[in-house]
Amino acid sequence: MIYAVWVPLLLPLPAVPAARRLAEALAPRAAAWLLAGTAVVLAVCSTAALGLLAGAGALRLRPVAALGHLVLPVAADEVTVPAACGAAVLLAAVAAALVRAGRAHVLLAERARRTADAAGTVAGDLTVLDDSAPDAYALPGRPGRPGRIVVTAGMLRALDPAEREALLAHERAHLAGRHHVFLGALALACACHPALWLLRAPLSYALERWADESAAWAVGDRRLAARAIGRAALAGRSAGRPLAALSATAGPVPRRVAALLHPPAPARLPRPPRLLAAALAAALALSAASALHAAYDLHGAIELAQTVR
Repeated sequence: MIYAVWVPLLLPLPAVPAARRLAEALAPRAAAWLLAGTAVVLAVCSTAALGLLAGAGALRLRPVAALGHLVLPVAADEVTVPAACGAAVLLAAVAAALVRAGRAHVLLAERARRTADAAGTVAGDLTVLDDSAPDAYALPGRPGRPGRIVVTAGMLRALDPAEREALLAHERAHLAGRHHVFLGALALACACHPALWLLRAPLSYALERWADESAAWAVGDRRLAARAIGRAALAGRSAGRPLAALSATAGPVPRRVAALLHPPAPARLPRPPRLLAAALAAALALSAASALHAAYDLHGAIELAQTVR
């Protein structure tokens, strides 16, 4: 168990850079799924590894062993008490970070909804704020209440009608794609392993590019979509924007505009990224297999201890 249980804790270190590099070669939608999926798998496996280490150490304590009618020593001798204690501390820190991340997400989203309800004029899925400062963002919904697009009067005045249509199409793409779920999943994953924080910027970029491409398809003009995003970014501001929101003016806007001014990337990957994709898939499979193997070993040790008299 001792060798297998460390693999999920260490694999994020090489897997995260590999995922970042591979995402750059993928279409935005595929890149977003890759980054979010990689983060979730690595987070679950690393947290499970911590739980197994802590559990193996706890089973060596006489009060815990007595509850299961076990005979000491239960866990394998190579699982040391200091390692188990360290894993228990880290597991408690992960649990606290998960609670904080989830609570912050809920509170920020609710605060943003109250602000929009109190100061906005609603027209369908659009809420217009009487604010001269240009800004626009997609605000996710909640059970029984759909999401909405929040835009200021200043932003509407800064764009011509065609550009407004492109901007609103971008924000609707955020809502239709449930991009806030991707960001929420990554935030929880980051609470489980610090290396996963390096996936936040590329995931945010991939989600914005996904919405950019959807907006370009909706209006039928890639140059119009690029112009709308560029002008909105130049006119907009981020001060006071709810952190739970997704905005067309977020991320490296010049890079996004340049991407829209070129044809979409081909779906087929060149050979080096395909090799990188195979290596990343192998790393994720190894992480999951190692966690399962460690769990199987611990289960076997428990069964053995229960049969010894």
